[in-house]
Amino acid sequence: MPKILIKGLGLIGSSLALAIRAAHPDDRLVGCDVNGDSLDYAVAQHLIDERADDFMAAAPTADVIILAGPVSVICDDLALLASLTLKPDVLITDVGSTKQTVLRAAKPLQQRGVTFIGGHPMAGSHKSGVTAGRADLFENAFYFLVPGLAPSSAVTRLQDLLVGAHVKWLTVTPTQHDRIVGQLSHLPHIVAAALVNQTQAALADSPLGLRLAAGGFKSITRIASSDPTMWTAILLNNGALVADQLRAYQAELNRMETAITTRDAAQINAFFTHAKTTRDHLGPDRLGSLPNFFDLFLNVPDQVGAIADVTHRLATAHLSLVNIHILEIREEVDGVLQLTFGEAATRDQAAELLQAADYQIVRRS
Repeated sequence: MPKILIKGLGLIGSSLALAIRAAHPDDRLVGCDVNGDSLDYAVAQHLIDERADDFMAAAPTADVIILAGPVSVICDDLALLASLTLKPDVLITDVGSTKQTVLRAAKPLQQRGVTFIGGHPMAGSHKSGVTAGRADLFENAFYFLVPGLAPSSAVTRLQDLLVGAHVKWLTVTPTQHDRIVGQLSHLPHIVAAALVNQTQAALADSPLGLRLAAGGFKSITRIASSDPTMWTAILLNNGALVADQLRAYQAELNRMETAITTRDAAQINAFFTHAKTTRDHLGPDRLGSLPNFFDLFLNVPDQVGAIADVTHRLATAHLSLVNIHILEIREEVDGVLQLTFGEAATRDQAAELLQAADYQIVRRS
C-alpha cells in the first residue's frame, strides 16, 4: 500500500489529497502541517489516514512526498530532505509558483539520485486553508511539470497518482515556467494593483471617486483583490525576472506618454491597433491551441435570467462547460459571454443549440 506524504494542508494540499483519495482509495495518505487544527480537521473529514507531527520522522517511510507549502518553505523542506535517508524509489514533487528557485533547492537531492519533479497547478480560489479543499479544484486546469533530471517513468508515475485531479499537463523547463507565469500572471497582478492604487489617489478628492468604477476598470483590476502575503512571497522568489518584465512594461508606457505629449497621432493609433490585433487573436486560429480548450463567444442581453437561460439550455442538452466568463456587461448594452468547452464537438453542438434559440454567436476559437 503506497504511502503518500503531503506537507502543507492548505487549499492546494488538501485538494490534492481529495483528488488522490478519489482515484486511489487504497493509498495511505499522511498529512503534515504546522497547524495542528488543520491536521485534526483533515483526519476528522477523512482527507488523510494519519497525521504526521514530525516531518523528519515521516519522510523516510513515504513512497511519495508532495511539498505543498509556500516556495520559501518548499526550499527549506528540500534542504531537510537532502539530509535524510529516504526510500530508494521515493518520488518527491512540489506545487510552488516559481520553479527556478525550487529546482536549485532540489539539486542536492537529485545529485544523490533521488527523483524530484517540479510541479505547479494553475488553479486556486479566493478561499484558503484545509476547509477550502475540493476534489474538483484542478479540473481542466493546466498543471505545469518540470521534470528536470527525472526519468519519463517517474513523470508517468506522478501523472497516474494525480489522475483524479483531471488536469491538463504541460511540460516545461524552469526558465520557461517562470518567464511565462511572470509575464501572464505576476506582472498583470502588479499592473492591476498599481492601477487601483493610482486611481484611488487620483480620485481621492472626488465625492464619487471609485464608486463609479465599473465595466472595464473592474475587469482589468479584478486580480488586485489577491492575497497580499502570497504575492509578496511570489515576487520575492521570481523578483529578478519580473523586475525585467516590469521595466519593459514601463518602457512601453513611456513610449505612449511621449506620443501623447507630442500629439503623435500615428504612433497612438499604431499602439492601439497592435494591441487590438494581438488581443483579438489570442485564440488558437493564429497562436495555436492549448490542449482541450475550445471557446464560444456570444452576445447575451443585459436582462434578468439571460445567463441562466444559456446555462440551462446547455445543461438540458447534457453539454458540459469547462468555464464561463462575462467579458463585458454595461447597462442597456449586450454583454459578451465566453463559454469554454473541453471538446470541439461539444462547442459546435452548443453553438448550433444557442443559434437555434436566437443567440448571436460572435466567434469560435
